[in-house]
Amino acid sequence: MTQTSQPPEPRSIGLIIVGDEILSGKRADKHMPKLIELLAARGLQLAWAEYVGDQPARITATLGRAFAGGDVVFSCGGIGATPDDHTRQCAAQALGLPLELHPQAEALIRERMQDVAREQGLAYEPDRADNIHRLNMGVFPRGAAIIPNPYNKIPGFSVGDVHFVPGFPVMAWPMMEWVLDRHYRELFHRRPCVEKSVIVFGSMEATLTPLMEQVERDHPGVKVFSLPSVDHPEYGRHIDLGVKGDPAVVEPAYRQLVAGLQALGVKLGPELVR
Repeated sequence: MTQTSQPPEPRSIGLIIVGDEILSGKRADKHMPKLIELLAARGLQLAWAEYVGDQPARITATLGRAFAGGDVVFSCGGIGATPDDHTRQCAAQALGLPLELHPQAEALIRERMQDVAREQGLAYEPDRADNIHRLNMGVFPRGAAIIPNPYNKIPGFSVGDVHFVPGFPVMAWPMMEWVLDRHYRELFHRRPCVEKSVIVFGSMEATLTPLMEQVERDHPGVKVFSLPSVDHPEYGRHIDLGVKGDPAVVEPAYRQLVAGLQALGVKLGPELVR
């Protein structure tokens, strides 16, 4: 069988969510589905995600892997200046770098403080204790670059391909979008991807596994997926079985998959294309 040459794999993209409130259930994570949406609009996919609570040692270890891994990574949460915000400090520790007040971040934070004072009809007091404390939100690992925050001007920061944004969706989402459009346009739509599957009734995954393995062997670059369901509102108990990858290789792989299913005598339902 002639093998279709494939373009190189795009860089992997990962997500880190920081915060006890997510792990305790006080807040539901909205960042992962939004990032998946932002990536899909650009022909990209999320490769992995990690959740970590507000424990500095765990955050430092997680960020250490991110810095060393070579992936494009977004980290959401923990970059404020309250006692339960540790991400900035942990990033510096993972990198072995000192923390420094970023000049551009300082200017933006001071600008924000002046805006707030003006909105409240008060005089701006730059040396007031709480205003001095707010500058900690601009203390980043040495050499970091800022990520603009269109909501309230308080920036996030990037170190290489690891990008730190707040936990608030109204801030984080446009900041992640800015990072993608500013730094990674060369990755957009570089490798088209399509999914094609069929609903399979009355079979078990173990029965279908040899066929799935054969399809992957015969069509390099194609991934076979199996999504079983026991209580689907329309199809009931079934398996959504299909292939995904470059359109040029998906079609012959799918034809082989369907032929194999027909040879097994299983009942097939609707076909799905995504």
